[in-house]
Amino acid sequence: MKQIKKIGLIIFVAAVFISCSTQINSSAKNEELIRKYVMAVEQNDASTMELLLADNYLGLGPSANDSINKPDAISNWKFNMENLYESIHYNKSRIISVNVPDGENKGEWVSNWAELTIVYKLGEEVVILANTVYQIENDQIVKSYTFYNEADAYRQLGFVFTKAANF
Repeated sequence: MKQIKKIGLIIFVAAVFISCSTQINSSAKNEELIRKYVMAVEQNDASTMELLLADNYLGLGPSANDSINKPDAISNWKFNMENLYESIHYNKSRIISVNVPDGENKGEWVSNWAELTIVYKLGEEVVILANTVYQIENDQIVKSYTFYNEADAYRQLGFVFTKAANF
């Protein structure tokens, strides 16, 4: 009987170890996927971005009602890099992953906090703090939420906000 308990304990410990190991490997793999995506953004590599986004991709933010699908995201990216941005660089980029076990947002998520330097074709430069949270399924990005202060970016570009007369 003691022998059976020892074997049972060994099997239990092995199962816990394998489960933890699988979770760590999944997290590392997902974080690497986001590093590749960030690198594709910095290198203006729309082909890699397209490979990393799932066909059913949905991007949300930075404003409450902003949303975009994969074809429009890639099209917008290409247009902006040809006509608007000279470069985008992720400074102080930090990546962390989490597994949400249940509920509405169940799944594997990776968050990227960064200070971004965006240089525009006309020479203007903007530095913003941004956070994007990515949901990963089957080694692709299926959803992202992006947060940054749009007003700060416009202020850095010289825009001045005024209150509308009838508001």
